[in-house]
Amino acid sequence: MIRSVVRGFGAALPKRVMTNRELEDIVETSDEWIVQRTGIRQRYVAGEGETTASLGADAARAALENAGMSASSIDLIICATSTPDNTFPATAVDIQNRLGIHHGFAFDMQAVCSGFVYAMATADLYIRGGMAKRVLVIGAETFSRILDWKDRTTCVLFGDGAGALVLEAEEGNGTNADRGVLTAQLRSDGVHKEKLYVDGGPSTTGTVGHLRMEGREVFKHAVGMITDVIEAAFEAGGATADDIDWMVPHQANRRIIDASAKKLGIPAEKVVVTVDLHGNTSAASIPLALATAAGDGRIKKGDLVLLEAMGGGFTWGAVLVRW
Repeated sequence: MIRSVVRGFGAALPKRVMTNRELEDIVETSDEWIVQRTGIRQRYVAGEGETTASLGADAARAALENAGMSASSIDLIICATSTPDNTFPATAVDIQNRLGIHHGFAFDMQAVCSGFVYAMATADLYIRGGMAKRVLVIGAETFSRILDWKDRTTCVLFGDGAGALVLEAEEGNGTNADRGVLTAQLRSDGVHKEKLYVDGGPSTTGTVGHLRMEGREVFKHAVGMITDVIEAAFEAGGATADDIDWMVPHQANRRIIDASAKKLGIPAEKVVVTVDLHGNTSAASIPLALATAAGDGRIKKGDLVLLEAMGGGFTWGAVLVRW
C-alpha cells in the first residue's frame, strides 16, 4: 500500500522574542504565575513585514532544503492556520506563489490548534488516493494579531511561528513497521464553541475580533478528549503506549501535556516539550516541536511518533507516523 513518508522538516520564527517579564509591563501578571500555570517562559511575536504567509513560506523552504527537494517537485500545499493573511485567497496559495510554484493545487485547513493534525490526515488521503505524490504540510500562525493585550488570561499564552513537513508517497507493506503515516483519528464537537473562539468575523461583525477562552473549561475537557482519540489511534495503528518512541503534543499548556502523558502511561522523557520556548502557536506548535526534536537528533528514522492536538470548536485528533 502507499504510505505518506516524512522526507523533510523546517521551521520559521519571528525575530522578536517576548519574555514573561515584558508581559509584566503590559498586564497584571508575573513570570512566576505564567510559568507555574502554563510552563511558558517566552514566545515569538511577529513584527512589521512578518505574516502568516511569510513565516509559512520560510518554514516550507527550510523543509524543502532539509528534504533535498526543489519547490517545483511539490504537487500540493496544505496550510493549517486560523490567522490567514487575508480572508481570501487561501494563505497556502500565497505561499505557493512565494515558492515559485505555478502548478498543482493549494488550500488552507481551519481546525484551530488541531489544524496540523487535520492537515496531516488530509495530505495522507490525497497521497494514498493518488492525487499527489509530494505534499508540503504547513502550520503557520500569527496569533499575536488576534489577541486582546488587556486580557491577561489569554495574551500570556500565545505566540507566532510556522513549521512544515514534506510528505512523499512510498510503497509500504501495510504493517505498522512501514515508514510514514500509519493512522489518523479526527474528532469535533461544536457544542463547545463558546469555550474557545474569536469574537469576530466577516459574516458576523465584519471585524477580525479577538480570541476569547474559558480556560478552566478547556482544561477540564482537554485531557479526556486527547487520551480517548490517542487510544483510538493505538487500536487502529496496532500499537500501544509502550511502542511509542516520541509523543509530540500540541504545545498549549505544560500541565495538559504532563497530565495526558501520565494518563496514557507515556514516560516524560519520551514527550517533546517546546511550550516554554514558543508558547501556544496553535496549528504551528506540532511542526515547530517536530522540527526542534528532529533537528537536534532526538527523533530519528524509524521512530514511532505520536502527534496529538485539541483546539477551538472543539476539534481534536491524533496521528501515528513512523519517521
